Amino acid sequence: MTGQDPGPLIRLFGLTGGRARPPGEAFDLVAIVTTVSVATERADLMLEHLTVLSLCRKPCPVADVAAHLKLPLNITRVILGDLRREGLVTIDRPRPVAQTIDERIYREVLNGLRRL
Repeated sequence: MTGQDPGPLIRLFGLTGGRARPPGEAFDLVAIVTTVSVATERADLMLEHLTVLSLCRKPCPVADVAAHLKLPLNITRVILGDLRREGLVTIDRPRPVAQTIDERIYREVLNGLRRL
């Protein structure tokens, strides 16, 4: 055995069970993670899982979750995929900007165009 500390690699392997991809449907950096159920009494959840559940009580992008956990994005995706599979979080694509504008704004734009 060498004198080098393999700690970080072993820790990442342990967090994901050696998996490099999340289970289920793929999601990207801007997907929004929201906690559905907080399962603080489950013995099978690691600290990182509990941290995600706490952080995502308010909707949070995947990139922000990875930054908060200080973990690589692929590792974060595996953790999020596991939580989604267990029904503890939802991971949704962000709505396009066109779908977030309410009807009032459309009416104001239409009225402005009519005045021209």
